Amino acid sequence: MNESTTPIPNVRVAFAAVVLAMLPAVLDQTILATALPTIAHDLGRLTDVSWVISAYVVAAAASTPLWGKLGDRLGRKRMLEISLTLFLAASAVCGTAQDMTWLIVSRAVQGVAAGGLMTLAMAAVGDLVSPRERGRYQGYIAVAFALATVVGPLIGGVLVEHASWRWVFYVNLPIGAAALVALELRLPASETSGRRVPVDVTGAALLAGSTIALMLACIWGGDRYAWGSATIIALIAGGVALAIALVARERRAADPIVPLDLLRLRPVAVSSAALFLTTAALFSITVFVPLYLQTTTHATPTQAGLLLVPMMLGITVSTNVAGIAMSRTGRYKRYPVIGLALMTVALVLLATLVLHPSRTTTAISLVVFGLGFGMVGQVLIAAVQNSVPRAQLGTAMATTSFFRGIGGAAGAAILGAIFTARTGVNTTAGSLGHLGAAARADVIHGVQAVFLTAAPIAAIALIVVLALREAPLRGSAREPAGAGAPAPGR
Repeated sequence: MNESTTPIPNVRVAFAAVVLAMLPAVLDQTILATALPTIAHDLGRLTDVSWVISAYVVAAAASTPLWGKLGDRLGRKRMLEISLTLFLAASAVCGTAQDMTWLIVSRAVQGVAAGGLMTLAMAAVGDLVSPRERGRYQGYIAVAFALATVVGPLIGGVLVEHASWRWVFYVNLPIGAAALVALELRLPASETSGRRVPVDVTGAALLAGSTIALMLACIWGGDRYAWGSATIIALIAGGVALAIALVARERRAADPIVPLDLLRLRPVAVSSAALFLTTAALFSITVFVPLYLQTTTHATPTQAGLLLVPMMLGITVSTNVAGIAMSRTGRYKRYPVIGLALMTVALVLLATLVLHPSRTTTAISLVVFGLGFGMVGQVLIAAVQNSVPRAQLGTAMATTSFFRGIGGAAGAAILGAIFTARTGVNTTAGSLGHLGAAARADVIHGVQAVFLTAAPIAAIALIVVLALREAPLRGSAREPAGAGAPAPGR
């Protein structure tokens, strides 16, 4: 059954509505960072504030596959509007929080909604434009994300300083309300799968339980608890046991929440693995470059954040160049290959130059990394969208988003553990610019160890991407479901 198969009257307006719907979830994370100390002062202890981030991240990852499946079955437009409404309601409740428990629970609900926003919005782009055009349009999304990453902390600082930390959440409301109106008026309804079998609730519960357990192990390990502690071991064991039960369940489910046949498609399997590794490598930059700059060049936290702008510029340029080239040629494999090679080179360069602190050489390395990173994520998403029937776009996007989220948590855990083992300094420690000479040297060598670990991770992702079989991008967004999609295993 189709909700609609009518032509899209104005792709650009509909696309702008989708980007506007994603914006609150993107801004929320970057704006919130500058408000956390103030929130901790008002509502509880600083040690509790990490839950404000963790609850959101874990809930988003755990809920992503369910949103993708519901979008395929019930319509992506409908579910996108529901997820945005839930996100706005949770934002309003976060803004009225009177204690830390209230805020953490509200943030978990907000994370559940964010999982739907990001997944369904990316799938909606697949409904709007042809596979050839998706790389170019997703390049526009990358530009919006880059701007939000840079501008978000500045907006957050202004709101906290001149209004209240509560406005960090309230600012989502007018943006989200405008997006809801735009979605209703301009976004066409998508096809639905027409499946009438019950939703795989058991599979969803097993997936959520496994994801929560493993992500909490990654987040808490080496920070709140030692890696060898009973808590972390129990979380890892429980997560693995639930994952095994999930695989057994999905083999029998009539409409599985994680279709194993989808993971047998080579573009989906290769892209999911590559995105997992790429996101893990990215955390070496987003976490440890600001820490390194604060320690060695006495940059303030705001300055250190702004020094990531060269990377954002690189991402913006390469994503758009790759997207335009893809729309002209219909070819895409070369871009993640080149991109991951550049990322590997940049990480090796950073590991080499880190012993001689310089904002200039760091900025040059970040430009190279950004140019590489910009040719990976959005291109692989376009490859996945090109390989699956349109009725499974939501599930496919949920799959890639899920592995990207898990990769981020694993990367942060592994790289953080390496850094802490080398230095004894926690990555969240304050007053980094006032460390003694010996401690500063330890930090430098710890960051170098992180880059030397991240470089092989990027190189492994490059090897994985070489296994991608390129199928020329199709040219029509409204081809019949499955048209041009390769057979399983291709």
